[in-house]
Amino acid sequence: MNDLKTIKSALISVFHKEGLGPIVEKLDALGVKIYSTGGTEKFIKEKGIDVIAVEDITDYPSILGGRVKTLHPKVFGGILNRQENQQDQEQMETYQIPQIDLVIVDLYPFEKTVASGASEQDIVEKIDIGGISLIRAAAKNFKDVLCVSSREDYEQLLAVLNENQGKTSLKDRKLFAAKSFNVSSHYDTAIFNYFNEEETAYKQSYTQGTALRYGENPHQKGFFYGDFDAMFNKLHGKELSYNNLLDVDAAVNLMKEFKGDAPTFAILKHNNACGVAQRETLKQAYLDALAGDPVSAFGGILISNQTIDEETAKEIHQLFCEVVIAPSYTNEALSILKGKKNRILLEQKDTALPKRTVRTCLNGVLVQDQDYITDKESDLKAVTNQKPNSTELEDLLFASKICKHTKSNTIVLAKNKQLCASGTGQTSRVDALRQAIAKAESFNFDLKGAVMASDAFFPFPDCVEIANLAGIKAVIQPGGSIKDDLSIDYCNKNEVSMVMTGTRHFKH
Repeated sequence: MNDLKTIKSALISVFHKEGLGPIVEKLDALGVKIYSTGGTEKFIKEKGIDVIAVEDITDYPSILGGRVKTLHPKVFGGILNRQENQQDQEQMETYQIPQIDLVIVDLYPFEKTVASGASEQDIVEKIDIGGISLIRAAAKNFKDVLCVSSREDYEQLLAVLNENQGKTSLKDRKLFAAKSFNVSSHYDTAIFNYFNEEETAYKQSYTQGTALRYGENPHQKGFFYGDFDAMFNKLHGKELSYNNLLDVDAAVNLMKEFKGDAPTFAILKHNNACGVAQRETLKQAYLDALAGDPVSAFGGILISNQTIDEETAKEIHQLFCEVVIAPSYTNEALSILKGKKNRILLEQKDTALPKRTVRTCLNGVLVQDQDYITDKESDLKAVTNQKPNSTELEDLLFASKICKHTKSNTIVLAKNKQLCASGTGQTSRVDALRQAIAKAESFNFDLKGAVMASDAFFPFPDCVEIANLAGIKAVIQPGGSIKDDLSIDYCNKNEVSMVMTGTRHFKH
């Protein structure tokens, strides 16, 4: 059966006119009758193309300040009629309803209006009624009508018009219907989320999706839904993988803690920091971060809070790493780092991160606020007789920032604003501490005078005892255990300082 249908008439009503010119010119060349409204009608007339005003077929002008233009049976009948249904066609003739084969509509920019900080009145006026109704009607009747709902699809529409000289296939119409329902559902989700102050339901929508080479493993399919280009300029290298993206996310969230600080460099592997250091120069910060665990750094993700310069780039270039992230690079640094063809170089833009985290769980999703609290000096409560000195205090806050972004159970050991080691993702806090100490010692760190950060309280004094025996003399932890006094008593007896933050930083 031949499913080709000739476009004889089109309804065009768009907010954005960019890119519309070649479309209307092609339709005119094909002899297509064009119906339009308001600004779009004026745009078409100015091109010297015949156009029929919608109000000429409805006998109603645009009313209520433009809120009602196309909501009329003669418009929606022309779109929704079934061309193979005899009763539909008899009613079309009885009520003198014109057939419409192509609908080109876009929607008021609701999301942009919200993002601009506009008033509620302006935002509400950008809730499209006629446009969304036209899209749903035309997409529903894809067997007879082609619906184009975004200027991003104009190029594809032109290709379809040129290929078959104004004829469309069922496959074409169904594809554009899917695109249209994607647009309409995303639009409705954005409106709902604007009004959803009481969190009555969870809805999320992404219109941009990218197929990845694979997921965590080669036998798994993987996709990324989001606007990567809004966060980064990709300057060089291969395509990012599923695992790369997870590591980049972890790196960006960690380095956010050090925004505006002295030169800071971090190296991550499997979402955890294996090296972090803050120094007077970025080169030294990188070298000291690398010293934290040069073995794990192989194939890692590198991130800086400052412009990567030539001297730092020379050092980085000696390491095999998957991704380098920085707010900017000097030309000399870029030239060096591009020496490895697969190395991914990302320039991070100053873009706000999502305020919530979402992950699948059982047959649904878990949604929570981001852990937005960064422990600062004013949050600390000294609970021991021994108080941390100024150097220890800086190291405690430094370690706390890293601890917050390390998988639980975790212990972080730091000294002179350098990560010595961390115990990550252990089922026991004691195991996490022992892992951190063993790792620090394996890379020849002297833990005498180092500090310890814990993401949660100590239920027993065993951790502070083990830490003290390793030379650690200052501890930061949230507190809150019914046995806090046992750890405090041990610290007092052994001249170890301890501060409590009152904030737990679990990261599962």
